[in-house]
Amino acid sequence: MNLTWLDNNSWIIEIGTKKLLLDPWLVEPLVFANLEWLFKGCRGQELVPPEGVDLIVLSQGLEDHAHRPSLKLLDRQIPVVGSPNAVKVVRELGFTNVTQLQHGETFNFDNQIEIVATRGSVVGATTVENGYILKEIATDLKLYYEPHGSHPDNLQDFAPIDVVITPICDQKLPLVGAIIKGGDNALKMVQWLQPQVMLPTATSTEATYEGLIPAFLSEEGSIEGFRTSLAQNNLSTQVLTPKPLERLELNLAIRDIKP
Repeated sequence: MNLTWLDNNSWIIEIGTKKLLLDPWLVEPLVFANLEWLFKGCRGQELVPPEGVDLIVLSQGLEDHAHRPSLKLLDRQIPVVGSPNAVKVVRELGFTNVTQLQHGETFNFDNQIEIVATRGSVVGATTVENGYILKEIATDLKLYYEPHGSHPDNLQDFAPIDVVITPICDQKLPLVGAIIKGGDNALKMVQWLQPQVMLPTATSTEATYEGLIPAFLSEEGSIEGFRTSLAQNNLSTQVLTPKPLERLELNLAIRDIKP
């Protein structure tokens, strides 16, 4: 399994012979509902759409996960798996091979990868978006992704999971509290899943942000502090912090496949 972080919530995930593009933000500013005064993000560098993408996976329909200018650059024939809100976006853009996954539903991709949609982040008043468990069928290696740190109570039913991509630090707004949940929430998730490797998401090393939300957003916790918490709880999970565009080859131990 190979992973390439494209900064923020965007990843390339290579499982077996398949290349998956997850929540891509590649070009142009990131703005919610055309309200630049509220939130505007600019990439440090615009990216050329990756070649050879076999499947696009979208966890949410919000702009930081289903970024229209970036999706417009991609071949409309590439299959897409997404939450109901994300599916609305790609269908409007003309993608033709689209699969909507509700919580608990499973998608089999070419008999190589099994994708299970989990209950994810609450967006707005009532909408609950998707997290995903991706399993390589041949090896039973599993990856879990949830971009806001909203982990469902039944997640431990899928344990063990080998790789986790989720926030490690909290990001908070005054009066609202944590909108990105890491910290103790992430520690509890590791105790549930016992992953071999964990990687942070919902962070940035190259993008810059302006507007009302970034002005009041604060971050609590650190990667080193989280590593210390893992050690204090006798957890052997390795926390990796890739640089943008750095392709990581994960040397994962194959667990015994359950009959």
